[in-house]
Amino acid sequence: MKFAICQVSVSPLRSAAADSSEMVSQVLFGEKVEVLEELEKWSKIRLAYDGYEGWVDPKQFLEVSEEEYNQNLDEKFAINAYNQASENGLPFTLTLGAELRALKENKIRIGEKCFEYYGVYTSTKKSKEQLVELAKLYLNVPYLWGGKSTFGIDCSGLTQQVYKLGGYELPRDAYQQAELGEVLSFVEEAEPGDLAFFDNADGKIIHVGIILGDYKIIHAHGKVRIDPFDSNGIFNTDSQKYSHKLRFIKKVI
Repeated sequence: MKFAICQVSVSPLRSAAADSSEMVSQVLFGEKVEVLEELEKWSKIRLAYDGYEGWVDPKQFLEVSEEEYNQNLDEKFAINAYNQASENGLPFTLTLGAELRALKENKIRIGEKCFEYYGVYTSTKKSKEQLVELAKLYLNVPYLWGGKSTFGIDCSGLTQQVYKLGGYELPRDAYQQAELGEVLSFVEEAEPGDLAFFDNADGKIIHVGIILGDYKIIHAHGKVRIDPFDSNGIFNTDSQKYSHKLRFIKKVI
């Protein structure tokens, strides 16, 4: 088994070994992966964090030893929407949520490489109220299917990343997240930081958002936005109609 760490700000994770295949998720700088299969121009990988699998460009990853892969380091995450770093004196931008596990004295060492980091980071577990503030850092980020960065994000990428920054684990997709936690009987029981799930006509979970309180929700729909919601679902303030039908609300933490 080979091991690697992402060395670019955002690496697309694709469903097949082709540039034209669907992007199912993303791998952010510093995230660890296992290499499952290698082709000439593609590698099939599994993310250490959530077990998600897909195909990536191996040039965007640094192979590391099993010892480095398994190092038990404090979790540190870039906390600004955009964070400056450099490699060999050349600048590049890290997204919110980039992993800085090996950060020491503004340096990040991955394998044989050393990166300079000029931003701030977060590393402590957050309260549910603080999750709400983390979610607001993504406001106006454009919607992107499979995205989980400030360059573009989808609904479950938003919830997963916010919870990850807060010190809690969620699986990648909305239907997987919907399997966790305790169902609340009424909208009035929900607290800021709880998750609301929405389904389609077939009863399939297709959307998720984070409750803010005062009957509002933050979610990724066109862009990360705040809309009113009630027992019927999300009321889109632009279209002046309901955009998503509420299935249930869950208290995950």
